[in-house]
Amino acid sequence: MTTATIAPTAGARPLADTLTMLRRNLLRAVRYPGLTSFTIAIPVALLLLFVFVFGGAFGAGVAPGVAPGAAGRSAYLDYITPAILLFAVVGAAQSVAISAAMDAKGGIMARFKTMAISSGSVLGGPVLGTVIQGLIAVAVVLGLAMALGFRPAAAVAGWLVLAGLLTLVTFAFSWLCVALGLAAKSVETASNTPMLLTVLPFFGSGFVPVETMPAAVRWFAEYQPFTPIIETTRDLLAGTALTASTTFQALGWSALIAALGYAWSHSLYRRERT
Repeated sequence: MTTATIAPTAGARPLADTLTMLRRNLLRAVRYPGLTSFTIAIPVALLLLFVFVFGGAFGAGVAPGVAPGAAGRSAYLDYITPAILLFAVVGAAQSVAISAAMDAKGGIMARFKTMAISSGSVLGGPVLGTVIQGLIAVAVVLGLAMALGFRPAAAVAGWLVLAGLLTLVTFAFSWLCVALGLAAKSVETASNTPMLLTVLPFFGSGFVPVETMPAAVRWFAEYQPFTPIIETTRDLLAGTALTASTTFQALGWSALIAALGYAWSHSLYRRERT
């Protein structure tokens, strides 16, 4: 039996409906603390692992002239923190993929289609909620990094630009993960598919300089989305001048991912389910 899609009536209020769906998403985060804490626990664990287990040796590689040991750990903390912030963003985005799959497979979205609800709010509200959760996760990870000795040199303007960039990146990957959740055959698949995004920082400049990689891997690392985003984040935290080409690539990738995720997710939402 096919569920018909009924257009929203004149009573639909896009802004109010979006805020309602945003509230629903945030309440779900409270009701499922395991999923919410997982968003923060993974980047925290990665930060501690790479700083205290690998940092003493890796730090000497990312900062020439630094001796292995405590100095190496300090140098590697400065280098790796921007990448770990992106893991917090991806973790938050993964949670919205699971939520979208739960709503789609549970029939809630089919029910929403028959109600006087703005169609854009059904997906837009969860995306906004994910952005909020992602920024909270970023703040927690950044606070931990600073407690471990990370000392960003960003000025006020740099912090504002960084907040805007991370908001845009979270927004972009949230839309992509909503689409992945709607396209998934099951909730379990929706929880696993976005994890592919966590592999990309390892094949970028998140953990080691791309200059140290073999030619083929280096080519991929230089032209994938996470490298310019991480490099721009790194420059903003360090308070150094931004590289125009890298910054434009970071913004361009974010805009492209957001546009593709938005179009794909809305196409899947409009599709009639049997």
